Amino acid sequence: MTDKGTLRAHYLRLRAAAKSEQKDAAILQNILRSPFAEAESFFIYCSVGSEVATGALICALLAAGKRVCVPRIEGDMLAVPYGLLEEGAFGIPAPRGGEDTFCDVVFAPLLAADGRGVRLGQGGGYYDRYFARRPQALRVGLAYRAQLASELPRDTWDMPLHAVVTEEGITRFPNT
Repeated sequence: MTDKGTLRAHYLRLRAAAKSEQKDAAILQNILRSPFAEAESFFIYCSVGSEVATGALICALLAAGKRVCVPRIEGDMLAVPYGLLEEGAFGIPAPRGGEDTFCDVVFAPLLAADGRGVRLGQGGGYYDRYFARRPQALRVGLAYRAQLASELPRDTWDMPLHAVVTEEGITRFPNT
């Protein structure tokens, strides 16, 4: 199975089957106990569907006095300060305004990731283009264990993750 469309459909089904509140809570605890939580600023997706839930993570970081940004699509993806959310591009909640802001850590959604940090996303390229514009940011995927693959196809524009957090813990990728 090397066709990205086929892989996306396969891992979307696996992610939906793996989703649970208990796993989301374990992922949250793994993040909050990790060195990632010591950063001052975070770019976090607003979860929809079967993605790892991020609402509690956003609330915990804001309560800790951290700067939190979320995505807004304006041609490309911007990291804008968290605020009142409304329906944005693709039906994903996003703030109405705000300037593109650099954040130390990016928590990205994914359909699958492999042992090299290759991330399979939805196919729009938004995160890869964002990562290319902000190569100094720490790139961390949030996933369920079932979403980890032995190997995924990698295109030249694919930006590998530095780590993935699952309900079982944190996997760091040595080649990034």
